[in-house]
Amino acid sequence: MKLLVTGGAGFIGSNFIHYVLAHDLAEVVINVDKLTYAGNLASLRDIQEDPRYHFYQLDINDTARLKRIIVTHEITHIINFAAESHVDRSIEDAAPFYNSNVLGVMSLLRILQHQPALRLLQVSTDEVYGDLTLTQHPLSEMAPLKPSSPYAASKAAADLMVLSYRRTFGLDVVLTRSANNYGPYQHVEKLIPKMVVNALNAQPLPIYGTGNNRRDWLFVLDNCRALYQVLLHGHPGEAYNVAAHQELTNNAIVKKNLSRY
Repeated sequence: MKLLVTGGAGFIGSNFIHYVLAHDLAEVVINVDKLTYAGNLASLRDIQEDPRYHFYQLDINDTARLKRIIVTHEITHIINFAAESHVDRSIEDAAPFYNSNVLGVMSLLRILQHQPALRLLQVSTDEVYGDLTLTQHPLSEMAPLKPSSPYAASKAAADLMVLSYRRTFGLDVVLTRSANNYGPYQHVEKLIPKMVVNALNAQPLPIYGTGNNRRDWLFVLDNCRALYQVLLHGHPGEAYNVAAHQELTNNAIVKKNLSRY
């Protein structure tokens, strides 16, 4: 496998690169990242001298340059983590989310149209299904998409675009919709690190909405293992939920974390 990781300087992307290299799962790993506020090359400092690893600072909407990188390194598989992902930021301004999460995916799909041997794993989110109530059972991949934020709507739009390109052009694409990840290298704006940092500094603890929406909480390296299996073995055109069956409300997560301090 010669692997292109887009958004590899972000939280899940950097963990995925560490996972692949640590387990010798790819001959080459190319990391392409725009390095917005959420990208942090410090999380990859320990592997930057690995001869299998190469980094390019690049917006995936630069289709021509991205295609040259893919051809130069003879890429066989692409996993797309490149995305704006913070709900509060999407409420303030949805435009960057459309530009990255929808148009960026279309850039990748245009490349696949001309190189149909490539396989693309589009990394999505369970937020495309909307909020679970306190009594609702976890959803299957066949559940309707009911995003409840501009961020989730942009990811749902990208999912549908990927599936439409499979249907129309026969591209080798798969989707994952993962539960809420937590773990090393996570940006401080996310719920768990934000609550911990604020609590340590005696700052307010802002919780989106009522805090009673329930999410499944998945350790990031467990997610990486699942993503790699889908990248290798997922059936083209299929979506795969990745869950941990640790459903808790945001309020419960905050209380659980604060009980440690």
